[in-house]
Amino acid sequence: MDTNDWSPRTLAVAAGRPEGPGEPLNVPIVAASTFDAGADRAYSRENGTPTWEALEAAIGALEGGHATAFASGIATLSAVVDTLQVGAKVCVPTFSYAGSRGLLAHAHRTGRLVVTEIAPDDTAAWVAAADADLLWLESPTNPTLDVIDIETIAAAANGLVAVDNTFATPLGQRPLELGADIVVHSATKLIGGHSDLLLGLTIAADEGVAKDLRDARTRMGATPGALEAWLALRGLRTLPVRLAEQTRTAALLAARLLDHPAITRVRYPGSGTMIAFELPDAETADKVIGSLRLIRAATSLGGVESLVERRAWLAGDAHVPAGLVRFSVGLEDPEDLWTDLATALA
Repeated sequence: MDTNDWSPRTLAVAAGRPEGPGEPLNVPIVAASTFDAGADRAYSRENGTPTWEALEAAIGALEGGHATAFASGIATLSAVVDTLQVGAKVCVPTFSYAGSRGLLAHAHRTGRLVVTEIAPDDTAAWVAAADADLLWLESPTNPTLDVIDIETIAAAANGLVAVDNTFATPLGQRPLELGADIVVHSATKLIGGHSDLLLGLTIAADEGVAKDLRDARTRMGATPGALEAWLALRGLRTLPVRLAEQTRTAALLAARLLDHPAITRVRYPGSGTMIAFELPDAETADKVIGSLRLIRAATSLGGVESLVERRAWLAGDAHVPAGLVRFSVGLEDPEDLWTDLATALA
């Protein structure tokens, strides 16, 4: 099937579906570890399953590369690291997902890698680090929503450039088109969209890099579950409409928060479902969060329900402003969300 002329919205719905008379419209859950010998598929850990492959085909079409599904989002970084030589130089944003920085910090402490942190908006410093073996970018960043100049940095890089595209999704930006080598997603978040699965995805521009990542998945045993892959694919089908509605609500709420006298700063890149707003201190932020009735306090994001979290309470995010609240905007009525926020802020 030639999908080159289809829009991203259409690809999210149609890519990766079975074709031919008598085939199901949706790939079923293939709950099998072992297959009859004599064909290309023998054992799922090494050869995959039809459910994984359907998800990989769909997300690969959306990002424009070769996709591999993993057991979790953090497993994607583990796989990328697995392809690097001992002592490789890696750069990571100062403000970025705590799990990623924690994994890289551990690799630095144990002598596996040499890791340097760079401010997300310091494009000159990223360009100066062009000789690093891996530039691990994240844009917008978690939780500060900084936007990184992927195209400029990728053009200067001599090593691999990987971009965590979880917040933007392939409907918001396509990093491979901006020059990145690898895109990763925590499909646990917006792609899955319902807070009911753990799954990660890598998409590589080069088929050889994709094979390296797939081989790393096999070595690490970081394979996705059958149910999780099926749920992630089902979630992907509705991503365009969910993202559009949640983005409209997020833009409305960000504008209102910007005008609220209790808020010291609003971070919103102009699109997407994530907002970060700052209150004067941790005590005030905790009090506001504790006063919310509709919006739930929880550590994840990207689901249909709105969630908040004061990120600085996490050990890995202790350097984040103490009063910063990360707000994942869901699918509730925007006026109900604003009433809940305004009441808590009051």
